[in-house]
Order: sequence, then structure tokens, then C-alpha cells
Amino acid sequence: MPLTSSKTRLLLLSSALALPFFSPLFGGAAFAQSAQDPETTQTVEQNPNEEVQQETRPVDISGPGSVDEDEVIVVQGRFIPEPVRASSEVLNVLDAEAIARSGEGDIASALQRVTGLSLVGGRFVYVRGLGDRYSLALLNGSPLPSPEPQRRVVPLDIFPTSVIASSVVQKSYSVAYPGEFGGGVINLTTLAVPEETFLTVGAGIGANTETTGELGYTYFGSDTDFLGFDDGSRDIPDALRAAFAAEGGINRGPNFSLEQLEGITAALNNASTTIVQRNDDIPINGSLELTAGTAIDIGDDRLGVIANIGWDNSWQTRGGTQQFTTGLDGDNTLVPTSDFEFLATQNRIVVNGLLGFGYEFGEHKIRWTNLYIRDSLKEARLDNGFASVVGDNRLLRQRTTWFERQLIDTQLVAEFDFGDFGADIRASYAKTERESPYERSFSYEFNPEIGDFVNDLRSNGQNATIAFSELQEDLYAGAVDLSYNVPAAFDMTLSAGYSYSDTSRNSFRRSFVYRSDRALPSTIAQARPDYLTSDFVVREFDVLLREQAAGGEVIEYDAGLEIHGVYAQVEAEPIDFVRGTLGVRYETATQTIDTFDIFGGVGTGGDASLVNTRLENDYFLPAGTLTWNFADDMQFRLAASKTIARPQFRELAPQQFLDIESNRTFIGNQFLRDSSLINAEARFEWYPGRNETISLAGFYKNIDNPIEAVAFVQGEAFFTTFANAPEAQLYGAELEVQKRFTVADTGFFETRDLVLVANYTYTKSEIKVGNEQVLNNEGRQVAASTLFTDGEPLTGQSDHLINLQIGFEDSERLSQQTLLLNYASERVTSRFVSATSGGGIAAIPFKEDPGFQLDFVVRQGIELGGIEAELKLEARNILGEDYEEFQEFNGSRLDRNVFERGRSFAASIGVTF
Repeated sequence: MPLTSSKTRLLLLSSALALPFFSPLFGGAAFAQSAQDPETTQTVEQNPNEEVQQETRPVDISGPGSVDEDEVIVVQGRFIPEPVRASSEVLNVLDAEAIARSGEGDIASALQRVTGLSLVGGRFVYVRGLGDRYSLALLNGSPLPSPEPQRRVVPLDIFPTSVIASSVVQKSYSVAYPGEFGGGVINLTTLAVPEETFLTVGAGIGANTETTGELGYTYFGSDTDFLGFDDGSRDIPDALRAAFAAEGGINRGPNFSLEQLEGITAALNNASTTIVQRNDDIPINGSLELTAGTAIDIGDDRLGVIANIGWDNSWQTRGGTQQFTTGLDGDNTLVPTSDFEFLATQNRIVVNGLLGFGYEFGEHKIRWTNLYIRDSLKEARLDNGFASVVGDNRLLRQRTTWFERQLIDTQLVAEFDFGDFGADIRASYAKTERESPYERSFSYEFNPEIGDFVNDLRSNGQNATIAFSELQEDLYAGAVDLSYNVPAAFDMTLSAGYSYSDTSRNSFRRSFVYRSDRALPSTIAQARPDYLTSDFVVREFDVLLREQAAGGEVIEYDAGLEIHGVYAQVEAEPIDFVRGTLGVRYETATQTIDTFDIFGGVGTGGDASLVNTRLENDYFLPAGTLTWNFADDMQFRLAASKTIARPQFRELAPQQFLDIESNRTFIGNQFLRDSSLINAEARFEWYPGRNETISLAGFYKNIDNPIEAVAFVQGEAFFTTFANAPEAQLYGAELEVQKRFTVADTGFFETRDLVLVANYTYTKSEIKVGNEQVLNNEGRQVAASTLFTDGEPLTGQSDHLINLQIGFEDSERLSQQTLLLNYASERVTSRFVSATSGGGIAAIPFKEDPGFQLDFVVRQGIELGGIEAELKLEARNILGEDYEEFQEFNGSRLDRNVFERGRSFAASIGVTF
């Protein structure tokens, strides 16, 4: 009911303290509307003589904490968005409306418009430019493992925006979160109880100027590859799988006779996984999506069901240059020891499904969310160029790969509100799998005497390889969060909680070369790949599989990470418009890597450098924030905390794996240690009107033992591993402006506003290197200065991030036209250590230059026979920015990975019944 001038003044203080709810993550939704009436009017008092009615719609957010949705009376801060007002932390919130405004079809692309966020590889979202180990993703407040288990960061482009109710990016640490908190956390909330029954059917097509209808390379694989599922053609033959279980390498000798190895080699699927075919007309991209939801009233309660299924089939051809060097020349300049032109075509198929149930009773809510994602990638690649290993002769290389990545996730969340007491209970289970059967490569050398490319399977530059790898990871997690509003002279909320997670992983990889003890006739050496490894050649010339791994190389590892965490926090408002939060989290964890070498050994397995990893650490992680709502719609925040970053399994395990995105081989370092971070931030926020924002922030981080990527050469092979740098510091500032302008009172622009959204983030990071010693991946103490250069930036961090949106929006119907500009400055991807001609050491960084990306998106609501529909048109990378990864040193440059990305265009339509 409206306030009167005589009514006792109620203060919200731009906070959640007038709400009996748990503050660490503004859990669930601490908003003005009740669950039964989402259109409840919120009364805003500007002064005792003025009343304004403001219609608001609650933002559905599910995170650690309990819920209270009582009606709220706002005295100061009427334009501050409810989630921001309700939280004591520094955060950005994208509700369904803001996500739709971006015009993006997936949440990763939508999030790159948020201040301080950058999109890497079109899939991975980094907070404040920091690498993937410093970014944490949650789904409805529960851990979200990546369907790509070789990475910690979740590829958020697998989440269609149609199933996301909100996305919260929190940049200051709250003790309710896990202690692994670096740049920030991204919490996605799925739809639970829709407002009304709906059915939306969508379809889209897309094209790219460098891919669609252009030259590319493909291979057959199996009949069902277009669905993202292999039909069984790539199954590991029984004879080979039985050989995997045997002790020792798969080589001719006492364990395997000639006849046995011939049988194993001949049993492999051949032509369909080896023949690369030229395709002069790569197909268009296509997608289908079906989303449905309903809400059923059960007395005073409400049951919601939401379901989504999607299929996306996209193609990308990359053609460019890849250069590589084993070190500096006599003039201390970069001279390539290999120089190749390449053309690679990737076909990516993503199948996703979501089934969610929500039940609201009284002030309580229960969510049960089930998620399935399958992300398959098929690539055919040809390289043509030179390598010093074969002198002046040209090499022709081909590679065919198939990666299956799958995530199954189920989670149950119960949010209870008993007035002054609140409780959240969360439980989840997730299983991720990655299979890569039949990773094949062939290398042919041009023979000028014959006038053709040959492969004798024996000489340098002439070989054929095949590899099989499988990875499985299981994650169990649970948490309980409690809160109590203390009856006192001023608002005070006490909160506490416990969380548990247990992650286990098994990973194995077996790689082989085809090798013959006899020289192959030139007619056979000139044969195409499927004939070169055919049954006839195998049996006629004894071409057999030979294990590539040497003694002590890891073929399999088991990994585990068990974490217990408890926290306590107090939030109080002892002075009007000044609120403070102080808490501490205690976290203990055990992280293990148990390795198995090629000879069946465990741990040391005959090689002194192969050891098992066991990290046992516990931490007290304090965090505090102070919020001062010093003027109407203005507030100032201070935040400080201590957090940690643990090494990932892939960074610890000394097992090789190929990243086809960067075309480089990675291997872990068993001797890595945890990193610890000190974080501080100050922020000014002003909300001059509804949906309008001006904010300015400064931040600082000190990182002890940061983990960085380091490249090295072993023989003629090039690898990337990881190492702890001694220390790093990071500081920067953020500016964000969001403003709406009325264009005209009549005519075409009468109902249209001009919307401007701009943000800029400046970040400066420096690695600190003195006389410290660090452990390399062989377990040897080396000078840190041999791996890192003092003052170099952290991996993945751009100094400058700019996002700009300019568009028109119709206030009466769906009609949006938006121009989007994104810029990220150069960032380091890895480092390469080389000796100089003067006897010194140079750590030369690999850098990528994302540059500018200009997009244009149109969303228009239309009617088709009385049925509502939405038409979306997209133009991406209008400026035609290329991808560049390179090295520069002493005036010289190497193009490590350079290719044209092309311009992309897409059209889609969604019909809602």
C-alpha cells in the first residue's frame, strides 16, 4: 500500500538488510515481488510528498542462500536494480531482457558485453582477462563441470539463451563461494516456473565468407557424424582393447608375436578415417531448437516444467600460416625451422537438452534441473611447407580427428524461507566424458627424383601415426546454507554453511606409429594413406603398430580432488545507509594424481621423474565488503578478500594431449603448487534512471605462485607445459555507462529509444621475477628467470577491453536494431624459452591479437497467421578481423598461427505458440 508522510521511514539502504534473507549471494531472489504475483507493484518513495509507482519484474537468480520475497519499500536508491541492491558484492546481472537485447543465441556471446569480460575462441569467457583457472562457473549455484574436461573453464556457448533466466557475474569474493576464486564467478540460473504455458520452435541458418561454399577438406568417418554421434565405426577393435590391458608396450617381442600385431593392425578401421577429400562447397550452418514450458496451480502452490532440446551443426574452415622455431639464430632473431601453409575444416555438432522442474509453495521453492550436452568436433587438415628436419624438401601432412565430449548433470536445489530464518540445500552429480578415437596423421616428403610425395614410414618427415584417448570424470557436490536475521536495534544477518565436493577422473592415451622393419618399394611409399596402411601392406610388408611412448611416459592416470568448506558471515547496518559484511571460509582439500607408465608401473615406475602428486592444503579465507549509499541512487563499495587457485588435473598430469584449436601438444607438470590471491576493489555506482548506469571501479590483485603456460622444445617436438611463477600483481580500472535517450515524440521514433551501453576495462598485470628457484616439469630446480621475464603480463590477460552497444528499441513491441563493437588488446598465450647467442636466456611470449569485432543484430517481432514469431538477422565480424598468434623478438616476427576468420551472417526464426 502507498506510504504516507507520517509513516515510519523504512530504509532499504540499497541493500538486502531490510529483507530477511541470506546475503552472501542474494540467494534465489530477494526481490519485491512474491512468487504468486510476479507483477506486484513496488512503491518507491522519493520524498515524503512524492510517490512514484514502478512496475518491476523479478530476476530469477538461484545461488547459495535462502529466499524472502516479501514486499519491499524503497526510500533511497529507487533506480538501483534489485539484484544489485540486494547484494553486498560487486556484480553485473543479465536478466532475460538484457540477454535478449544482445541478440546472441548463446550465453557466452551475450556475456562478452559485460564489463571486464572477454570471449576467447568464441567459447570461453574470462573475467577481467585472466586465464581459465581464474574463472569459475556455477549452474543454479552448484558446480558446473566442463564438457571439455581438458579445460577448467566451461565453454558457455553450449548454453542457449532460451533456457537461461539470468546470468550473474560477481567480481568480489563472498565466503559462500568456493575458495577457488580469481577473476570472478559466473552463475547461470535456468528457467524454473514459467509465467504461462508456451511452446517455441526455432530454426536458423548461417554462412561464413571464408567457409560456406568455399574450398575445404572433409573425411567420411561414419554415417551418423552429422548428428554428433559415431555409429560404431570408430570403436576400438577388441584385439587392440585387449592389448591395452596387457603389461608393457604394444611392440613386437615376447608379449606380442608378428601374427598378433598383424591382426591388431589390420583390425583398425582404415579408409573411412584416413581419406581426406576435397570439398569445393562447404555446407551452410544450421540449427534447430524446441523449448516448452508450463505452470500448473496446485491449490496455492505452483508447479513448473521447462524442457529444451537443440541441435546445432556448424562449419569453419581456417586457412593460414603456422611457423615454428627451435630457438634464436646467431643474430638473436626468430627464424622459422618449420614454415607451413595449412587449411583445416572443422564440423562441430552440439546436441543439448534440458529438463527442469520447479515447485513453489508458500515462500519456498524447489528446483530439479537435468542437463545433457554433447559436443562433437570433426576435423580434416592439410599442411604444406618446409621443416629443417628434412632440409629443402617440401612436406605434405594430413590429420583427421574426431572428439566426443559429453556432460550429464543433475542437481536438486531447495530454497526455504521461514521468515527470519532461511535455508538452502543443494545436491548435484555430474559426469563428463571425452573420447578421441582414431586421431590419425600422415606425413609425406617430396622426392625430386621421383617427382612425387612419398612416405616410407621410416625416414625423418615420413610417418603415419594413430592415437586413442578416453577420459571420464565424476563430480559429486552438496551444500547447506543457513541464515538468520537477528532481532536487534539495527539490521543484522548471520549466515553459515558447509559445502562438499568430490571429483574423480580417469584418463588414458595410447599413441602408435606404423613402422616396417623392411624398406617399402617406391610404388607403395607413393600410395595414398588408406592403401599405405591397408591389410595388404600390413601383411605383405610387416607394417605394424609400434607404441610411441617411451619408458616412464604416462599412458594413464587417476586423479581426485576432495574439498570440504565451512564458512560464517555477519552482515550488519549499524549506521543508516552504511552496511558492512565480514566473513571467513575454512577450506581443506586433497588433490591427487596417480600415474601409470608404459610398463605398468605406478608412481616411480622405473623413471625417477615420474612421481605421484598429492597436494594437501587448508586455508582460512577472509572476505569483507563495505557499502555506503551516500546519495539517492548512488553508492560506494569497498571489498577485500583472500582466495586461492588450484592447479587443474591437465596441468598436473604428465600425459600428452593435443589441442587442435592451437595445434600444439600439452603436457602437465606434477610439481605445481596452489596459488593464493589477495584481492581488493573500490567501486562507485550511480543509477540516474531506470535501466541506466554509470559506474567506476578500481581493483588490485596479488598472486603468489601463479601458474603459467611455458613452451619448450624436446628434440624436434614442440610442447607446452606449466610452471609456477614466483609472484604476479594485477591492477586496473573499469568504467561502465548505460543510458537511454528519447529520439522523438512523434513519427517513427515515437516509441523507440536510443540505447547506449559502453564499458571499458584497463588491466595491467606483471610477473615478478627475482632470484627465486622454481620446479620445472622434470622436477628440477631452475632459476625462475629462465622461464619468465620480470614485468611480463599474465597469460590470457588483455590490457584493454572495450564493449560498445548502440541501438534502437521499441517500447511497445519487439523491435531492436543493435550495433555491437568489441575490442581486446594483445594478450599472452604462452612463453617460449630460448638460449641467446651471448649465452643468456630469453623467454619469448606467444601473443594473440583479438582486435576489433563489429557486429550488427536485428530482432523483430512479427505475426504469422496470428501466431507470434521472432525474426533475427545477424552480421558478425563485419570488419573482417583475422586471427593472429605470433612471436616477436629483436625486430623479428614469427606467425605461430594466423588465419582469416571471415564475416559471418545468420538468420533465424522462432515461433511461439
